[in-house]
Amino acid sequence: MKIFHAVESYYPAIGGMQEVVKQLSERLAKLGHEVTVLTRFHPDRKFSELNGVKIKTFNITGNPRKVENENDQEYVDFLLTNTCDVVTFFAAQQWATNLALPILKQIKAKKVSVPTGYSGLYWPEFKDYFEDMKTWIHGYDMNVYLSNDYRDINYARENKVKNITLIPNGAAADEFLPETKIDIRKELGINKEDFLILLVGSYTGWKGHKEAVELFLKSKIKRGTLLMIGNNYQYFRRQYLKHPKLAWLSFINKLFGRKKIIFNYFSREYTVAAYKEADLFLFPSNVECSPIVLFECAASKLPFLSTDVGNSIEIAEWTKGGEIMATTKDEGGFSHVVVPDGVAKLNALYDNKGKREKMGSESFEIWKQKYSWEVITGEYEKLYSNLVKS
Repeated sequence: MKIFHAVESYYPAIGGMQEVVKQLSERLAKLGHEVTVLTRFHPDRKFSELNGVKIKTFNITGNPRKVENENDQEYVDFLLTNTCDVVTFFAAQQWATNLALPILKQIKAKKVSVPTGYSGLYWPEFKDYFEDMKTWIHGYDMNVYLSNDYRDINYARENKVKNITLIPNGAAADEFLPETKIDIRKELGINKEDFLILLVGSYTGWKGHKEAVELFLKSKIKRGTLLMIGNNYQYFRRQYLKHPKLAWLSFINKLFGRKKIIFNYFSREYTVAAYKEADLFLFPSNVECSPIVLFECAASKLPFLSTDVGNSIEIAEWTKGGEIMATTKDEGGFSHVVVPDGVAKLNALYDNKGKREKMGSESFEIWKQKYSWEVITGEYEKLYSNLVKS
């Protein structure tokens, strides 16, 4: 099959959606399909093909909702004039999907949507967008959802969309099954007796880094390290240093505690090693769709403690590898951990090594059977094949 994957940005850009598209595209290419990623220009991308996947770039800035200039028009013309069997649009509310919405019926290929959450569904600035989506959504031949109970799939059901299927996110077996050669504790100067808590996520202000620091410093953990890995860590350093509550908690810890906080960006190899070495994954994130990091926890036998964000509750149920902290949600749909409950749950898991080990081992076995990218790629291949045959 000839497949187009349209996504806002792609490797070397880093993020959850970029990782999903990279995993699927490269694995489908290995299965013999011709895969082209349609994406934004990146100054550090010096190649037009990577691991068997062709990359077609467009000089589009921002996230236009309609054609505004010749660069936007170039993308629209490409979709209308270049033939393929299937074109999949990953994530709503970004240009690669937005610009295609008015022309869906004119695109001859089978059209697939993977909306990944509709994060702006409750935002006033997207009111007209989602009103129009009630019509546009019927132009797709299939709508793929990552959760069976989240705002995007519920929106589709409310608007009587018939072409719906569920395919979850996952983690790569070829990345997590091999033994790691990196001693992350030795590399980062973390004591072997320290209780190691991990958080992996870009420092956007929405991934719960401040909340994680607060939970960690308020917990009864006596000797521990909170390791936070993500790009744009300089941003978090600035936020951390000027945050009055965190500054005060850190001061108290320096006087009486033995807790260490590390935040930085590391290579993927180091990050995988951190997953495998950590004792607990702490994820008080504010906004998600279906967080890949929780599947990566299962792949590394690492139990997680998360807010009710995206479909984290489902992932905890599916993998049996996590617990959910009490969470409030504001008018914009953002999740916020109830700190006392989060601290209590963190303390309880810290005290119960046996429970953590059981959660980790059970989730690992379930992940191998259902949630590896190898298995999930097969589901996409079957979906694409059935659409083309139909």
